[in-house]
Amino acid sequence: MSEVDIKLNGIPLDELMKYAHKEIDEDVVNHPPHYNNGNIECIEAIEAMLTHEEFIGYLRGNSLKYRWRFRYKNGVQDLDKADWYENKLKEILTKEQHETD
Repeated sequence: MSEVDIKLNGIPLDELMKYAHKEIDEDVVNHPPHYNNGNIECIEAIEAMLTHEEFIGYLRGNSLKYRWRFRYKNGVQDLDKADWYENKLKEILTKEQHETD
């Protein structure tokens, strides 16, 4: 049975999934709604406008910013945001490393 064949109350699963995010609490760390207006996320636009090295610096700087202020602003949420930027950095560096291997 494929994902499209699954139905809940007669509604195909793929149609339900389009609206599922509206029922879930906002994910202010991974997909903050104020950064997702239009067809592109803000982080993607930033990456597109910066050089590769500038984008790496941007990710490093944001990670530091969130770790620096976590005690004074948003606590654990800021640590989660720092992790997000570090994970994005790791993703890019890992991809880069695999391309050179």
